[in-house]
Amino acid sequence: MDIRFCMFTYQVVLNISNGGYKIFKNSAENDVFYPENGAHMSAIRKRLNKSNYTNISSLNYVKNQNFQYGGLYINSNKIQSLKIDLNVYGLYSPDDPAIDSLLTDLVQEPIVDVEMKEGGTQLKLILTLSDEGILRHNAEIAAFHLDRILGFYRVPPTAGRLVNMTYDIKRLADHKLAKTFFISPAKNVCFHGSCSYYCDTGHAFCGNPDMLEGSLATFLPPDRIADRKTWRNPWKRSYSKHRKAYWEVYDDLCEKVKQRPPYDSGRRLLDLIDMHVFDFLTGNLDRHHYETFKDFGNYTFLLHLDNGRAFGKTIKDEMTILAPLYQCCMIRYSTFLKLVKLYTGPEKLSDIMKNSLTNDAISPILTEPHLYALDRRVIKILKELYVCLKNGSTIDEIFIDDSF
Repeated sequence: MDIRFCMFTYQVVLNISNGGYKIFKNSAENDVFYPENGAHMSAIRKRLNKSNYTNISSLNYVKNQNFQYGGLYINSNKIQSLKIDLNVYGLYSPDDPAIDSLLTDLVQEPIVDVEMKEGGTQLKLILTLSDEGILRHNAEIAAFHLDRILGFYRVPPTAGRLVNMTYDIKRLADHKLAKTFFISPAKNVCFHGSCSYYCDTGHAFCGNPDMLEGSLATFLPPDRIADRKTWRNPWKRSYSKHRKAYWEVYDDLCEKVKQRPPYDSGRRLLDLIDMHVFDFLTGNLDRHHYETFKDFGNYTFLLHLDNGRAFGKTIKDEMTILAPLYQCCMIRYSTFLKLVKLYTGPEKLSDIMKNSLTNDAISPILTEPHLYALDRRVIKILKELYVCLKNGSTIDEIFIDDSF
């Protein structure tokens, strides 16, 4: 086997959860995005009619230019060659056939080594596969599929997998991890590992009796190959009951942000708004920081990592996640087109997501209420843009065509 200049290493992270979904009754809502009449929407419809956007299920808004930064090359009996390009526009190319092969191998390749990942509040295991590489549970899987449907390509490829805790984990575990295994009163194999907060018998992971469901996601390149920079999100939450963040009290943060690097030029602010649109659709409030690849400077995408807190409550739409969008009153034009296409159909986002998730090995990934929530949230994003129009912002000020 020959591995050179790896984008994805053979080590991966296994994310598991010790709780199931709470299924809520779906609340019927007859939301309408815009009135049939009105000068603002008439102008928008004219622009949409002139646009040549493709079917949402195979969106490709990435430019054809490709900066080959890294790739995974494999020579084995099964895979003759596999190359995944990391470029300035995304973690992978939307038409790369290697991604589907990678997802299959995440599920099927034997596990040959296990160790605990250092840091974090929850347990993560680093697994080494015999021929391919793997991450966290249902939310991570769904986030990858949504990211790909939206044409962002900023979430590492992720797939669900059933793991035999005895053979795949305990057999290969070091002493520190192995000593946390025990048999529950229900005769199930359990373990809790070691981490900052939730690694004890009260938060143990238990099999049925020793089969455990998890998600496997490819590692990003190591720092020596593709170093990353961590940025504080200007719209970070205060996480305090007694003190609110500036943007939670005042509406003028966007103007201040626009005056300072890296948001004063390039694509960064629009990428940040894209990220918050993505997080609003998934219900993820935990985006306090984000990362970029250093070598690409300010003209590259933001990594959409750590989506384990997404797809929680289905009946609550946390509108404050959209603060950058409604405080700046702007959105990338291509992102807007995608949302309008998902609203007008013929396929809704819930249908596309359901069809895409069906291909995962541990499907179903999301409940029906989670899928319905996606359609409802698409409408609410568009409503916020309509409010910006009503409040006096012009179409050219709101819909920014930066060719991405």
